[in-house]
Amino acid sequence: MALIIQKYGGTSVGNPERIKAAAHRVIETKKQGHDIVAIVSAMSGETDKLIGLAQQMALNPDERELDLLLSSGERISAALISIAINDLGFKAMSFTGRQVGIITDKSHTKAKIERITGERVRAALRKGIVPVIAGFQGITATSDVTTLGRGGSDLTAVAIAAALKADLCEIYTDVDGIYTTDPGVVPDARKLDRISYDEMLELASLGAKVLQTRSVEFAKKYGVPVVVRSSFNKNPGTLVVKEDKEMEKVVVSGVAYDKNQAKITVIAVRDMPGIAAKLFNVIAAAHLVVDMIVQNISSDGKATDISFTVSKSDSRNALEVTRGLAHELGAEDVVLREDIAKVSIIGVGMRTHSGVAAKMFETLAKHGINIMMISTSEIKISCIIDSKYTELAVRILHDAFGLGKKKKSIQKRTQPKRKLKKR
Repeated sequence: MALIIQKYGGTSVGNPERIKAAAHRVIETKKQGHDIVAIVSAMSGETDKLIGLAQQMALNPDERELDLLLSSGERISAALISIAINDLGFKAMSFTGRQVGIITDKSHTKAKIERITGERVRAALRKGIVPVIAGFQGITATSDVTTLGRGGSDLTAVAIAAALKADLCEIYTDVDGIYTTDPGVVPDARKLDRISYDEMLELASLGAKVLQTRSVEFAKKYGVPVVVRSSFNKNPGTLVVKEDKEMEKVVVSGVAYDKNQAKITVIAVRDMPGIAAKLFNVIAAAHLVVDMIVQNISSDGKATDISFTVSKSDSRNALEVTRGLAHELGAEDVVLREDIAKVSIIGVGMRTHSGVAAKMFETLAKHGINIMMISTSEIKISCIIDSKYTELAVRILHDAFGLGKKKKSIQKRTQPKRKLKKR
C-alpha cells in the first residue's frame, strides 16, 4: 500500500459533475489499496470572481483581507468533494490550511511555507479517512490566513507530499502531461514520458503554465516524484523526477514562449562604474522583477544603452521608476517596448552538446526573425524577438530540433514502470 497525493486543479473541479468525477477517481485509487490525500483548487473562475468583488470595494484591497477572501474558494471545493466521497460510501474529511498546520511567513498573497505539522492529516489516514485539503493557503504564526500565489495549490500538494513522505504526487489538470511545446501552436507537439526537475523549472519559468515554478523547486529540494495527468482521461502522464543519464542524450526537450514581456531601454546613459547598480537598486526597491539585461559597449567610452525586460503587468511602473532616475543617470531618454516576446529552448543535454545556440540563431535568421536580446543558462537559451513572430519561431525551432511526433523514435525517453513501495 502506497501513500499518494492527488491534486485537482480548477478545471478538474469546475462544476458539480467534475467534482463527482474527481471523487470517483479518489475512490478508485483508494480501492486499489492505497492511502490517499486529495488537494483541491477553487472552482475555475472563482478566484478571479472574488478578486473582482474585492476591487469593487477598493481599487487596492488590503492584502490581509484579500487573503481571507480568496482562501474561501478552495474551502468550498474541499467541502464539496468530501461530501461527494462520503455520499459514495467512503469516509472523507475536509481541512483548511490552518487545520492541516501549513505555517507560512507573513507575505500576504505570496506567502512562503515554513513548515507543515500535518498531525490531523496523519490521524485521519490512520482511521482510513481520505483527507481533502484546501490548497493555496496557509496560516502565519499569529493565526492570520495567507495565500501562496497563483498556482499555489500545486505547491500545497508537493509540500504535503514532502511532509508526509508520500510515494507519489499526482497533479490532475486539463492537459494529460508535459508537451515539447504548446500543442495549440504546434499540433505535432509530443507528450514527454519523463522530464527532469531542472527542465521543468525552466519550462515553468519561461511561460509553460502546467506547474507552478515554486512547486517544482519544492519537489526538487525534497525529491518528490510528480506526475502531471489529465482528470478527463486515463492516459499516463508525464513523470517529473531527478535527472538521469538517459535524459542527457536528448539535446533539446522543449520550446517555450512568453508574450507577457516588455523591454525598457535607457538610452545614452553615462558609461561609468556604479550606474547599473544605481538603476537596478531603485528597480529592486520598487519590488519589480527583472528578467533579462543587456548593456551595450560604448564606442567612445562616454555613453551606452542599458536594456532590461519585465513582465507587461509591471512595465508601466518600471517605466515610471526608470524615468524618475533618468536625469540622475545622465540618460537622454527611456523607451518602452511591449510588442516583444521571449522564445526559449530547454534541455539538460545542452550541457554536453555543442552548437545548440548556433543552430537556434541560424534557424531564426533563416526566417528573418531578428534577435533583440539573448539569455542563457546551462540548460536553456532564451531570445527576445518581435511578438508578431512568436508562433512562427516556436514552430521552426520545434522542427529544427526534431521534437515532433514523427521523430519520436529519435527523441523517445522511456518511462520505466514505477513500483510503489508497500507501507
